[in-house]
Amino acid sequence: MTSKVDEALGYEQARDELIEVVRRLEAGGTTLEESLALWERGEELAKVCRRWLDGARARLDAALAEEKSGEADGGE
Repeated sequence: MTSKVDEALGYEQARDELIEVVRRLEAGGTTLEESLALWERGEELAKVCRRWLDGARARLDAALAEEKSGEADGGE
């Protein structure tokens, strides 16, 4: 489950931390326990990013639908 701190992360913050987690995992040299903790953190960060992206998509879809309905109603 995502923590309150994660919920407060902006997209760019979560993305940047996720990039760092992936870099550390790819570099290796960590213990199994550290690798698992990094993996779990990466999963949490990916969920934060996905929520931001899903929210942005919903806002875009709503704006496009509003624009389309305005055109259908004879609006500008």
